[in-house]
Parts: sequence; structure tokens; C-alpha cells
Amino acid sequence: MSILRRVAGRLRDEQGSTLLEYAIVLPVLLAFLFGIMDFCRFLYTYHFVSEVAREGTRYAMVRGSTFGSTACTTPAIFACNATAANVQSYVQGLTPPGIASGSLAVTTTWPGTAPTGATTACPSGNNGKNPGCLVQVLVSYPFKFMLPFLPSSASTWTMSSTSVVVISQ
Repeated sequence: MSILRRVAGRLRDEQGSTLLEYAIVLPVLLAFLFGIMDFCRFLYTYHFVSEVAREGTRYAMVRGSTFGSTACTTPAIFACNATAANVQSYVQGLTPPGIASGSLAVTTTWPGTAPTGATTACPSGNNGKNPGCLVQVLVSYPFKFMLPFLPSSASTWTMSSTSVVVISQ
């Protein structure tokens, strides 16, 4: 009978150990889980920034100097030349839920150069919208991680993407 009492005594001494182990493991597991979700948000935003840079250059590429006779008043007008403000408005209009369109910085330039071997004259500035010239769109976005245990210097990253294409019209 004394053996049974010793075994029962040992079992009673370990009754709270699973609760203690659970209390130690749960915060680590939740931090890991939320870290994965935040990193997925980061990749989602990075993909968006690179995609809208390409979409912005495509918008400017098809609206060169020979496409229309006037400057676009809104991005929805199709028979007009693109301006930097139109490209910015168009790119910000593509913003999906979860990304603040006001924080999206869009810079459109016409560098005034033509690809190697081109015979097109490409003046610099907004006059370089001739077919065969280049258009460049730079999109940047400040991404803020939501994890509270990151230091403030590491919680915000600025991601950017640049796209350069040849104007077709």
C-alpha cells in the first residue's frame, strides 16, 4: 500500500506542470504565427509596389506624344498624352485594400534617352515622349510592421520599384 501512496504523491506533485508548459509555449507560438502573417503582408505589399510600377510605365508607354493631341485631365480619358500627375493618379487608383494610397509615392520621368541603336531623337524632360524614347516610373511605399516587439528603427521599411520601358505611340 505504501507504493501506491508514493506513486499517487508523485502524480499530485506534477499536476500544474502542463499549465506551466502551456503558458511558456503559447506566447512563443503566437509570436511566430503573427510574425509569419506580418511577413506575408510585407511580401503582398512588395508584389503590389513592383506590379504598379510596371502598370504605370505601361500607362505612360501607350500615351506618348503621338497618341493624342491634348494632355489627360483624368486617367480615364483615353485619347490624350500622359503626364506625371496622370500616371500618379492612375497608379494610386490601382491600390488594393490594406495599402494606403496616399502613402504611395509615384515619380514619372522621361529621361531623354533612347535605347541603344535607336534613331529617335529624345529630348529630356516632358518633351521626350516620342515613340522610341524611354519612360521611367519609380513607385515607393513605407511599410510598417505590426509586430509590437520590433524596435522602432526596424518596424518601418521603404520599399520601391522602378520600371523603364520604351514609348510605343
